[in-house]
Amino acid sequence: MDSSMSLRDDFGVNVWTQRAGISLGFLLLLAIFPIPAQADMALPRDHHFSWKAGQWDQCVGEECGSGGFQTRTLWCVHAEGWTTHHSHCSPRDRPETRRPCFKVCGWHQDLFEWDVSEWGACVLVPFFSNELKLRTECVTAQHGIQRRKVHCVRTTNRTAVSLRICEFFSQKPAVEQACLIPCPQDCIVSDFTSWSSCSRTCGAGLQYRTRHVLATPMYGGAHCPNLTETRTCNHALDCPAGEDEHQYSLKVGAWSECRLPHDKDSLLSGRTSVDFTSFQENNTVLQHPQAHPKHPRLHPPQHPLSRYPMSWELEVGYRTRQVRCTRSDGKNVMLSLCSQTRPPLTFQSCIMPGHCLVSDWSSWTPCSKTCRSADLSPGFRLRTRTMTQIPVGGGNQCPALEEKEACNILGDLLAHCPRFVWRSTDWGECRISPLLSQQDKRLANISALCGAGIQTRKTYCIQIPDDSAPHHRKEVSRPVSAKLCAAEEPPSAVQSCSLPCQHHCLLSPWSDWGPCLYDNCRVPQGKKGEEVSISECEDAPPPTEVPCERACPGDCVVGSWSPWSPCSHSCASKSAEGRQSRTRPVLALPGKEGKACPAASALEEWRMCNDHPCLVFYWDESPWGPCIPDTSMNLNGSSFWNGTSACAIGVQIRKATCMKINSGQVVNKRCPDSARPETVRPCLLPCKKDCVVTPFSEWTPCPASCVPENGSVAAQSRYRTIIQRPSNGGQECPDTLYEERECEALPVCPVYRWRTHKWHSCSIVPDSVRRGLAGPGEFCGDGLETRGVSCIGESGEAANMTLCLLWAGPLPPQTRGCRVPCKDDCSFTTWSKFTECSGCGTFRARTRTLTGRSKKKEQCADETLNPLEETEACPCDELLSQPFGNWSECLLPNPPIRGQQQQRWRSPRQAKGCGQGLRVRAVSCVDQSGRPVDPTLCTETGFTVELCIVPCPLDCKLSDWSAWSACSASCGSGVKLRSKWLREKAFNGGRPCPKLDLKNQVYEAVPCHSECSQYEWRIEPWSICTINSVSDGPLCGEGVQSRKIRCVKLEAHSSELNTVEDSLCDQEDMPPRAQVCSLSCPQDCVLSLWGPWTNCLQCDQNNTRTRSRHVLRLPANEKWPCPDLIQSEPCVQNSTCFTYEFKVSDWSTCQLSENALCGQGSKVRRVDCLRGDGKMVELHKCEQFVLLNNWTLSESCEVDCPVSCVLSDWSPWAECSHSCGSKGQSLRARRILQKAHEEGRPCPGLLTQTRPCPIKPCYDWVLSDWSPCIVEGAECGEGIRRRGLSCLVHLGDWPGTTAQTTHSDLCGDAIRRAVQQEMEQPCFVPCPGDCHLTEWSTWSSCQLTCVEGRSFESSGRQARSRAVVIQVTENQASCPHQLFETQPCNGGKCHSYQWRTGAWSNNQRAVWCQRSDGVNVTGGCYQQKRPTTMRHCHPPCTKPFSHCTPSGVCGCERGYTEVMSSHGFLDYCTRTPGVDSYKKADVKTNSGRLKPGPAQAQDVFTEWTLRPVGPDGRVKIWVYAVIVVGFILILFIIALSFLLCTPSHSSKTAAPQKPLSLAYDGDMDM
Repeated sequence: MDSSMSLRDDFGVNVWTQRAGISLGFLLLLAIFPIPAQADMALPRDHHFSWKAGQWDQCVGEECGSGGFQTRTLWCVHAEGWTTHHSHCSPRDRPETRRPCFKVCGWHQDLFEWDVSEWGACVLVPFFSNELKLRTECVTAQHGIQRRKVHCVRTTNRTAVSLRICEFFSQKPAVEQACLIPCPQDCIVSDFTSWSSCSRTCGAGLQYRTRHVLATPMYGGAHCPNLTETRTCNHALDCPAGEDEHQYSLKVGAWSECRLPHDKDSLLSGRTSVDFTSFQENNTVLQHPQAHPKHPRLHPPQHPLSRYPMSWELEVGYRTRQVRCTRSDGKNVMLSLCSQTRPPLTFQSCIMPGHCLVSDWSSWTPCSKTCRSADLSPGFRLRTRTMTQIPVGGGNQCPALEEKEACNILGDLLAHCPRFVWRSTDWGECRISPLLSQQDKRLANISALCGAGIQTRKTYCIQIPDDSAPHHRKEVSRPVSAKLCAAEEPPSAVQSCSLPCQHHCLLSPWSDWGPCLYDNCRVPQGKKGEEVSISECEDAPPPTEVPCERACPGDCVVGSWSPWSPCSHSCASKSAEGRQSRTRPVLALPGKEGKACPAASALEEWRMCNDHPCLVFYWDESPWGPCIPDTSMNLNGSSFWNGTSACAIGVQIRKATCMKINSGQVVNKRCPDSARPETVRPCLLPCKKDCVVTPFSEWTPCPASCVPENGSVAAQSRYRTIIQRPSNGGQECPDTLYEERECEALPVCPVYRWRTHKWHSCSIVPDSVRRGLAGPGEFCGDGLETRGVSCIGESGEAANMTLCLLWAGPLPPQTRGCRVPCKDDCSFTTWSKFTECSGCGTFRARTRTLTGRSKKKEQCADETLNPLEETEACPCDELLSQPFGNWSECLLPNPPIRGQQQQRWRSPRQAKGCGQGLRVRAVSCVDQSGRPVDPTLCTETGFTVELCIVPCPLDCKLSDWSAWSACSASCGSGVKLRSKWLREKAFNGGRPCPKLDLKNQVYEAVPCHSECSQYEWRIEPWSICTINSVSDGPLCGEGVQSRKIRCVKLEAHSSELNTVEDSLCDQEDMPPRAQVCSLSCPQDCVLSLWGPWTNCLQCDQNNTRTRSRHVLRLPANEKWPCPDLIQSEPCVQNSTCFTYEFKVSDWSTCQLSENALCGQGSKVRRVDCLRGDGKMVELHKCEQFVLLNNWTLSESCEVDCPVSCVLSDWSPWAECSHSCGSKGQSLRARRILQKAHEEGRPCPGLLTQTRPCPIKPCYDWVLSDWSPCIVEGAECGEGIRRRGLSCLVHLGDWPGTTAQTTHSDLCGDAIRRAVQQEMEQPCFVPCPGDCHLTEWSTWSSCQLTCVEGRSFESSGRQARSRAVVIQVTENQASCPHQLFETQPCNGGKCHSYQWRTGAWSNNQRAVWCQRSDGVNVTGGCYQQKRPTTMRHCHPPCTKPFSHCTPSGVCGCERGYTEVMSSHGFLDYCTRTPGVDSYKKADVKTNSGRLKPGPAQAQDVFTEWTLRPVGPDGRVKIWVYAVIVVGFILILFIIALSFLLCTPSHSSKTAAPQKPLSLAYDGDMDM
């Protein structure tokens, strides 16, 4: 049992094992360490009371050592378990309660420990005595137990001591544990084969059939049954009279071992003869004892240098065999009874055996595990030895030539394995051009682009020697192969970036000034603030009253000053200067005594404005230049960049040029120096960045083996990677990033060749041997020729044979057959020369003729035996080539090699992905026989190549932007649009189109503003009030004043106003041209102008608005009243009262900077003030009504960048997937560095490319099938089966297709290959009558040992067997035993077995066992569950016309009904009325009772007859149901009859009716 399983179940196995372990441990302790002690359980005085001892206490004592003692407690117990007084137990059997012991101290713990062995095999455990009966069926597994040895040993020398010492420190480990053994598995065999033919063609003979073993018995299962079944067979045709009942066959034995001829005095030594004295079933072969020791097999004897011979010589010996004539009953008879044309061959030449010799073991290779890794797997190391002598003549095969062993299993002393991680170079510069489409690249100014872009970097793999190594900011570890970092995802090689754009700030017009608020008393300028107490201000408060002048009655009243008029000039010059004026009107004339009005000049004021001189000359400055070093300024080594690089102070310079307005540049002295701008300013120079490169990688390995003499020189290379590019004047990168050199001079492969010696003469069996054996006595016949082989070097010197085995190629043959002609042999002339060849595909021939007396011999004239002509195909060097397979994909040239500096920093856009390429197709090269040969013999490269085109991707093309549309709002703010429409869709993986609308267009929207009217009324100031009076009095009272109005056209980009016709302006908004004015008389009350109207709270008739004015001069007479100072009017909607609201336009599209393609931007919208009547008014109108403008007019947005897919370079072409054949392919791959985003060019689906490899022929050794057993010169007996070794050439798809044989040298050394295989096997051809074994059956399917359908072993088993064939019954006693064998296998299955049954037929059915895979077997199914094959009725069916039904109860035949007894059994069969039974038998006779049962169809019919009683004798349920239904039906009929028969209670009697008689007259309607 290889495997076991621990188990704790409910049957008490755990308790049993524990008790058994204690007992076993105690007995083992007594056996090893004899300790004087008595038994714990003493024999009782009678059968009721006995002593019971407790556990020993710990060992106590004053000192550590052997002076301690232990105590324990005793009880006297009754057999029922209760405790009683000690007097009831026998004092004579009282166990001791104190014993000496060894006191163990704490420091002893380091001196002793438990020594535990491995668990032993799981063995079966007998059932417990309390079980009533044996279990007849194993469900899952059998109970078993495992044991192990436990000792307490000293840690110093591992010697055993008492167990109690270790028990003081820790509990004793368990010595037993429960385990499981799978259920017994019986031998499982297949079904029998069909019967063989009869052993004789006449008379009585034997037939046999066999079966084979599918699974061998295991775990105590039943043994295999007999695999053969025999039966006699008789032919109706008797054997002819006079024919012997026995057959005779010539039978040969096995060849003896090859030996050298002996001297004449020992001719009989080693001879064999046949003993015919006894005719028992076993023949006796006598072997004459040899008079001297056996000769050694190797000649000459080995000497110390024979292990490394300089040449090989073979010796020819002879071998013999027995020949006898055997009868069909197994008896040996005289040879003369066996008819034969030639005497049997009893001797033969042979090669003396030579054993394989090998060299000494080489040194161990270094361990493959050189560092400590996380998987804790061990390493291994190898050593080899070479063959120095090839085995010949059946000598011993070579032992293993390679040995492998584990090393550095734990690896605790090894350093940690280096880790490999990804590193990356610095990010390259931010570039926007990769985001452009093909169309945009032709139109855009690449240098002016700004906004979002992408930047790339390179990734490479480095080795980190140790985790504790410090990590610097710029780690420059040596790069290694990227395959070492394949377990981790490389860092991103592409990221987004941004180039700053020059943002032109767009400002709205200035808003109106807000109210002036004071924050500080000292600050005259007002600021927004809040009111505080007067005490907060330190200075005196401003005056609350100021003096003013008020006109007295009769004084002249003057109005307020008007605003200043616009300045007449923007600047002052010699000929003109700016002036502006303001006026005030006379509101009332003075009286006679009143204050006179000011003079006319006092009513108008003028002042100078824009008095600064007009600039004819001005300074024009250029933009600031770049920051350049300035040696006069530095920061004394101050560092400004990350605390590591010292950055200097530089200067920026710009030019200041004196310019003349509308003229150009003039000399600088014409411009004032005071206004000259700065031309030099300090700046901070960017820090210098030196180039940073990795160290060179390791040199690629050179070939480890030698090179051929004319071979090319191998090279090795290394590279390094730029991590950081130089900038700002830093140190430049080195020019050499890739180095290549030739490998050091490798040794030229040594040249050795075989040297063959002359063939020796033909060696046949010596005459001295022939005379001692039966057979032809003439010294002639077949023999062997041998020749020696030696090894020579390039210069012809002798060399060790081992060197030729390594370097000289196939070993030449050393033997060949030969023949010494006998006198009766046919003689021929020598073969003629072959005829000339006429070309490829033709044949050539050679001939020979018979000579001498051979011409008259009939057997010599038979050309089938002795051909006189030979033909062979003519050699042909013509080869045929033809394309093979499909064309590869169109392959573009590989990128430049790593040695080119630009390659390491080449932008992904520079990688050529389309254009002209090549596609290749493999070429198959075959000879005239159709055998594949090296393709380079037909073509230089093994390929045919043609140009191809990889179509370039075409991006989506849109039209140019259309013109801007009109503003969406005719009055106020809106948006205007422009669009692009689709011109061409994307092809071949080009950039897709942006999201288009249903019209295949894309739009851009920007805010716009439309004036509500292009025409506006412009007014001039009112004229002086003109009084129309004819009196001579003063000019006062009412008058008229006028003003000019005009309609002007508003120009968006011009400040000039062009007057147009008045009809173009809104006539409803036309201001009045004249109005009534008033010039107060001297005595009148003078009032100011009306103030503005107050705001209406709500626009309805209940609300009013007011305006007011104040008195400027009181009237002359106080009794004269002044006009009203306050005027009011109702608030009328859209007349005197208006509502206002904000109106916002739609959002514009995301607006970027002028030269940006994507990235951060903003979207805007505009807000307008809408009056209640639908007119747009100034924005401050809404603000006057305290409307909060909470609309967001600008939001940040982002335009996703159309990032195209970025791919890595193609990897180098990998090695071919197959070293030969037509299925080889080489692969290269690339990976995605950046996936496509938005409208970027998508990634191609092709990330790998393959190309065919050259079709090199594959050469394989193939062993043919074993030949049938060949018995040379006899009909039966010991023979040999052989198989051939041939070299096949194919294209890699063999054995799926046919392969052709070719010269063996192409596959290697045929002789060395043959000695590694078993080319011959002894076999046996049975003679008629021999009892023999069949051939081995095929291996059965792999089967696992399973518990409940699950296996607990990693490998399964498969079996095969040989059955015994008996041809003659007389030879049964000498038959061999049947054989079977098993072998481990992988990939097995768990099988289950189940009984299967066939259909019943005459109370019989077939029962067989079937495996879960559908195979019918014998064994595997539990016999206790086997279904019955026959069914019987109990008691037997002895009643007349009865028979046993399929349900196992007695039934009646057809035409009879069962009558059951009260016990449920058949009482008798009664005839069914109306049924004519075809069976007529006398019920009183035996013939009627024992009549055969009815047919199967009748049984079925009988099964469906109505039987009131079931097979168990009980009345069936339907009988009760019928009774109940019948009872209810009877009650219903009675009730119905009662209702129909009851007479009517009516007082009147109905008139009698005549009976109605119906007569059918043949009418169809009836």
